[in-house]
Amino acid sequence: MEKTAVGLVYECLRCGAKVSTEELELRGGEIKCTVCGYRVLKKIRPPVVKRVQAR
Repeated sequence: MEKTAVGLVYECLRCGAKVSTEELELRGGEIKCTVCGYRVLKKIRPPVVKRVQAR
């Protein structure tokens, strides 16, 4: 059930399902997992490595 979304992607802490902001908007903007209904989601950070130059 992996989906790649253009916007933000959240992960449910109970079941681990990926929920996009588009899916949340379709369900009325309520912050809730679309699979299990749990209300605690965490934002998945993009896999970008920040490089800082040492001086």
